[in-house]
Amino acid sequence: MAKQLDYHTIREIFTRFHTAEPEPRGELEHVNAYTLVVAVALSAQATDAGVNKATRALFQIADTPQKMLDLGEAGLTEHIKTIGLFRQKAKNVIKLSRILADDYDGVVPNSRAALQSLPGVGRKTANVVLNMWWGVPTQAVDTHIFRFGNRSGVAPGKDVVAVERAIEDNVPADFQQHAHHWMILHGRYTCVARKPKCPACLIRDLCQYEDKTP
Repeated sequence: MAKQLDYHTIREIFTRFHTAEPEPRGELEHVNAYTLVVAVALSAQATDAGVNKATRALFQIADTPQKMLDLGEAGLTEHIKTIGLFRQKAKNVIKLSRILADDYDGVVPNSRAALQSLPGVGRKTANVVLNMWWGVPTQAVDTHIFRFGNRSGVAPGKDVVAVERAIEDNVPADFQQHAHHWMILHGRYTCVARKPKCPACLIRDLCQYEDKTP
């Protein structure tokens, strides 16, 4: 775990991220808040690209809780069978769709507690939905952010909650809205797990990672 970077260094890191990509976007395809919830729930232990491939046709016919219930678990399973853990995920999507239809009139709630009460929706999923749909500056820590936060010194922590808190505490407020997207994209494409692409990294000179690739 790297040493926590100081405020000025972190500001410079996110200034560079902002300059390179002023409006970073999540890569999961969706058409409304409901399909975003479903897409993020399906993305656990799966790639965004794999989820998008499975959901393009699905969301054309089932973009509301009631339409998903009409499709049914068997129909949903056929659409998402290329995604890891698809059987359990199909059960969860049908369950959360039933709850949304019965208890929320088909409308996705905009509170973390309510979102996390839905089957298959954890803290990370709730934070992604709050950030991407409602513009709440939440920090959804996945494996890419956890790795980057600890390697770089931007947000070191022993677990995802610690890293989430470190981001909230140490990233300047004006960068909080897009912070998790910048870090996810950097971790996914540059600060990769096995052989980080340090020569191409725009924050190489500021990063605390000792084993930089030549």
